[in-house]
Amino acid sequence: MDDGTRLRSREIMDVRSVTRSSPSLRSKALTRKLMENPKVPFAVALIFADAILAFLIIAFVPYTKIDWDAYMSQVTGFLGGERDYKNLKGDTGPLVYPAGFLYIYSAFQYLTGGEVYPAQILFAFLYILNLAIILLVYVKTDVVPWWALCLLSLSKRLHSIFMLRLFNDCVAMTLLHAALLLVIHQRWHLGLIMFSGAVSVKMNVLLYAPPLLLLMLKAMDINGVLVALAGAALVQVLLGLPFLVSYPVAYISGAFNLGRVFIHFWSVNFKFMPEPVFISKGFAIFLLAAHLMLLALFAHCRWCKHEGGLLKFLHSRYVSMRLEFVRFSSSFKKLGKTSSSSLKVLTKEHIVTTMFVGNFIGIVCARSLHYQFYSWYFHSLPYLLWRTNYPTLMRLILFMGVEMCWNIYPSNSLSSGLLLCLHLIILWGLWSAQPDYPYVQDKSSSHKDT
Repeated sequence: MDDGTRLRSREIMDVRSVTRSSPSLRSKALTRKLMENPKVPFAVALIFADAILAFLIIAFVPYTKIDWDAYMSQVTGFLGGERDYKNLKGDTGPLVYPAGFLYIYSAFQYLTGGEVYPAQILFAFLYILNLAIILLVYVKTDVVPWWALCLLSLSKRLHSIFMLRLFNDCVAMTLLHAALLLVIHQRWHLGLIMFSGAVSVKMNVLLYAPPLLLLMLKAMDINGVLVALAGAALVQVLLGLPFLVSYPVAYISGAFNLGRVFIHFWSVNFKFMPEPVFISKGFAIFLLAAHLMLLALFAHCRWCKHEGGLLKFLHSRYVSMRLEFVRFSSSFKKLGKTSSSSLKVLTKEHIVTTMFVGNFIGIVCARSLHYQFYSWYFHSLPYLLWRTNYPTLMRLILFMGVEMCWNIYPSNSLSSGLLLCLHLIILWGLWSAQPDYPYVQDKSSSHKDT
């Protein structure tokens, strides 16, 4: 009896010792995992360090008055009951952004009372949120080394765009990066809704639309693509409904005007072009043709290389669509299973690369880039540079060169010409790099396919 009691007490002590040691074992396992992938702790430390920097900027760097007062004037008119877009004006002119901008900046006015200092605090939190989202995208992809994540916090111009200018580009890009994060986790429908929300703040987000549509055709069947597009369109209709009901022509022509000509003086790129050429319709058509041609070339030779090229891929999707139509009309479930079985899960790297490169092509071919437009692609620069085959030193030189060009004010012929050259060098590096196998399934055979 005593032996049994001692045996049970020894077992209890063993269990307690294991219980005490298990948190330690878990802690060691977690530490080992973090040491193997230092991106996570480094990203967290980067967020905290950048948060301190953001609030130091607000405290010690003077605010630059540009668009905030105009935004507040436009919002005041909207809240006062005005629904004619031609009458929603500010110091910088009439409102040229879709309705989502009005709702978001109305909320900002409510939270800040229209005052600059609390708005700067709000935008500091927006900056940190955007940084956290984009860092999560970088951590989820295996492209950029952990130490290079610090490049995302080294832009003087980007800090200025967020904390000292309060531009709506900041809101649009935060929503876009959130949409990208949803897409790489295969939440396509929710990602499209978020993407549409970003478009409703500023139209530049549409530069991501062509590569996003291509990725959707790869990842979903035709029905899924149509439903996702319908959801995105519904967002635009619901947000713009008060204006579409009242003054539809004024809203559509004002909020979705793709033919705007920007002022030559404020352009950071193509400043070396004579102003008559810069504002000419012929130059605009040339850049649009170059944009479309580059998108087609990258889609055919890079993004759809493993599918046999863009035309072959689109033909396969057309055949799949016909099979879906036959299944729908004849109710043969077997055909539906056959058509959807060819769909595979895309890798996170392929999604992010396609999206970032597609947007960068639009940046290279943009007729005018104002200073706040740097936020359209800055966060993709480290990723794009590490997608090239350039040596690390050259990547860093290209990054610093682009940042330097964006911090020259006012821009001049030399700085704009240098920026174009840097962009073209990066684009050539992306073109000459070997595309990775785009699918999660059968990834082990990617070496055979390449």
